Amino acid sequence: MTSAAVMPRAYRNLINGEWVEASTGRFFENRNPANADELIGMFPASAEDDVNQAVEAAQAAYEKWRLVPAPKRAEILFRAAQLLVLRKEDLARAMTQEMGKILTETRGDVQEAIDMTYYMAGEGRRLFGQTTPSELPNKFAMSVRQPVGVCGLITPWNFPMAIPSWKMMPALVCGNTVVLKPPADAPLSSLLLVQILAEAGLPPGVVNIVFGPGSAVGTPLAKHPGVPVVSFTGSTTVGRFIAEACAPKFKHCSLEMGGKNIILVMDDANLDLAVDGAIWGGFGTTGQRCTAASRVAVHKRVYKEFVERFVDRAKSLKVGDGLNSATEMGPCINKAQLEKVAEYVAIGTDEGAKLLTGGHRLADGAYAKGWFFEPTIFGDCSPRMRVAQEEIFGPVVSVIPMENLEEAVDIANGVPYGLSASIYTRDVNKAFAAARDLFTGIVYVNAPTIGAEIHLPFGGTKQTGNGHREAAIAAIDFYTEWKTIYIDYSDRLQRAQIDTSSFGTFGG
Repeated sequence: MTSAAVMPRAYRNLINGEWVEASTGRFFENRNPANADELIGMFPASAEDDVNQAVEAAQAAYEKWRLVPAPKRAEILFRAAQLLVLRKEDLARAMTQEMGKILTETRGDVQEAIDMTYYMAGEGRRLFGQTTPSELPNKFAMSVRQPVGVCGLITPWNFPMAIPSWKMMPALVCGNTVVLKPPADAPLSSLLLVQILAEAGLPPGVVNIVFGPGSAVGTPLAKHPGVPVVSFTGSTTVGRFIAEACAPKFKHCSLEMGGKNIILVMDDANLDLAVDGAIWGGFGTTGQRCTAASRVAVHKRVYKEFVERFVDRAKSLKVGDGLNSATEMGPCINKAQLEKVAEYVAIGTDEGAKLLTGGHRLADGAYAKGWFFEPTIFGDCSPRMRVAQEEIFGPVVSVIPMENLEEAVDIANGVPYGLSASIYTRDVNKAFAAARDLFTGIVYVNAPTIGAEIHLPFGGTKQTGNGHREAAIAAIDFYTEWKTIYIDYSDRLQRAQIDTSSFGTFGG
């Protein structure tokens, strides 16, 4: 534990440009999942009063921020992106310490924030509407985008800088203000991102950050009548609650939730490439991604060879502290998540899946103080087994034999989620057929189910989401309302759809 001589840093909420203590006076701990003895900091355990203060500040700031020209708003984002570039390594190391994934991945997380911030800075000069000919003479018709107001953003711990940037940057460039509720398991990265925005020149109150548990902060934020926009990334269970909280006020509500993603390995696949993809897709971020490849359906002709290679590679993965450059997979985020993974291993075994490797907590020696679990593979799985249907959010992959593309697509689509899917094949016809028939928001060909780029829409179908998308222009659509404007300069009453027959005929 931390000695009295080295007290942990106590962080605060940011409300109206000031760092303030929570109304409760209480804090919660942020600990390193690779070494639970390492206390990173103390964060305010806020409550509804703190949310109310943050929303009030955001509402007041909105009245001025929405009138700042979009290119000027974008200049602030551009400066923030430059600061992110300069501090990328420090930000990545801080992220690894608080949530565990390896440095190459946390660098990628920061890079996504950089990319998104630059991208949305560019949109400051491209918030395009339309102009179109009117059906009446001496009348001008156009549409413009307008901001909506205060945006309540609720973000997860697995991408604690990238995902807040996906939500904040489009919201800000469109002229909205923000109240951000970061995850309790990885609050520091979000705080550092908000600090950089403030340093880049964002006015007080435009972004506010309130720390605390979902029930005490997330719920009142989603329900607040002064918050017309709510964007949530997390579990389907919580997402359903958020949707219900938003429904009475007909709020803009974007939900990005669970996934049970699949890699299809056809009999003509490059097996070396497919194994690489299955390792990265299944065990990257310790399987703690909504896009993780937790299922692999393999053609029976190559099933045995693929499984042997896949298991050998998984056994060789170096598990450990993400700050160690040799580490290939870090810890689970916390004890509860590790226990959930262990429970699913027991479920898979009871269901009759064949445990091919892993299945145990790593708790000896260097692992003793962290939440480490072995890379785990189940073979000979039925598509209906719980381990092949339910999101585990850990380093567990179920391998399913299949006979042809039609069966593979049925297996892929036969889950409650529809985020990401992948097919490995050298047959262009099979690739295009799979891309057409897989009912997911994202499809990869000869690549794993993870690796989305910020200039394309991100999101899924079924219980993965509610139809909205993160990133790209799709995010601009979510954080704005369309306004259609008609300007009549005829100096007389004209009646659309009624006066159109009064123009006479041509050539008479």
